[in-house]
Amino acid sequence: MCCKLSSVMAAEGPLKILLHGINYHPEITSTGRYTGEMGRWLAARGHEVRVVTAPPYYPQWRVGKGYSGRRYAREELDGAAVWRCPLWVPERPSGPKRLLHLSSFAAASAPVVLRQASWRPDVVVMVEPTLLCLPHSWAAARLADAPLWVHVQDFEMEAALGLGILGGASARRAFESLERALYRRADRLSAITEAMRLRAVEKGVPEERTRLLPNWADLEAVRSMPPDAAVREELGASPEDVLVLYAGNMGEKQGLELVLEAADRLRGRRRVRFALAGAGAARERLERSARERGLRNVSFLGVQPEERLPALLAAGDVHLVVQRREAADLVMPSKLTNIMAAGRASVATADPGTELYRALRESGGGLVVPPGDAGELAAAIERLADDADLRARLGRNARRYAEERLDREKILASFEEELLALVSGRGLR
Repeated sequence: MCCKLSSVMAAEGPLKILLHGINYHPEITSTGRYTGEMGRWLAARGHEVRVVTAPPYYPQWRVGKGYSGRRYAREELDGAAVWRCPLWVPERPSGPKRLLHLSSFAAASAPVVLRQASWRPDVVVMVEPTLLCLPHSWAAARLADAPLWVHVQDFEMEAALGLGILGGASARRAFESLERALYRRADRLSAITEAMRLRAVEKGVPEERTRLLPNWADLEAVRSMPPDAAVREELGASPEDVLVLYAGNMGEKQGLELVLEAADRLRGRRRVRFALAGAGAARERLERSARERGLRNVSFLGVQPEERLPALLAAGDVHLVVQRREAADLVMPSKLTNIMAAGRASVATADPGTELYRALRESGGGLVVPPGDAGELAAAIERLADDADLRARLGRNARRYAEERLDREKILASFEEELLALVSGRGLR
């Protein structure tokens, strides 16, 4: 792989960094949150950052106010120049519709990314999802004589196949072949968990090109603090209640019907309240199911502004990290980092050997139950509801783990160092 002659000089000072990915700030959940914070942090460090992305649409699956899904636009955001590219956003995402949605962005963003090659970026960073953007990011990097860094937040194709969102043996073979061919084009590939990094190696990426780049938490903004009674009231809980909170995306990967089944089993516990805060493709179905079950112990709340995140997290006594078995180690629930930073106990659904299971066991910050087992989930919730001391101890463990492993400043400083090494050629092997 060749780098431009000025690479060594560039590595001694600010870099020109081109970020390419479908999700970005002002999205405040999942990939958009972390890619947005990455761009903001790098710009604040003095690097020149350009971003090619879509208008915000996730997790509501609706283009945000003030943005258009039909037109190209440019804005300055947090020190970065951001190009917004058109895309199609389905109201009710399904397998084929999701693929068309991702394809629409990949196609619309291609000319913008390729045009950025004339800017001569020192490095191109592509964030997955979506893998369909990788050919254009690779081409831009080669035209600019720059290395390509692929960062995997979500093996979206494999997860979609495993969950039945996209189906068929022939589809699986085609996507697996596509993944292998594309990933091998990366000069560096990072993933948010060790299991995902090893999965990339299995897909044909040379191990020496891979890195671990975990999701992080803003330990200053999100911290352990007393709950706000007003926020708890919005979530349907009084000061005396034990509030069991799920805050995040409500999609198919989570399998949140399990939470309603656990709430059904605990409907006789007057002081145990459930709340689901967020949006997503499955929310309407979940609300309808809760009504049909007559679950008066369950409340729903929409996506909250970013500035309310610390108060929202602090409002919960027990947090839920729910994921279907088929999605294990293909995606990692991003909410876990902030739950730990908030110093709150959690209950997660994970099998032994998975990354989520390991994180909860290593941190001592929560209880783990098998995916899909409503009885075990209800029992774990009931155990924590009955033991305030256990909740407090798990919360302290979680915060300590966040301080040791999830500090945003340390993680992004390490990423910056790796970028500098890659651009200078010191990171190429």
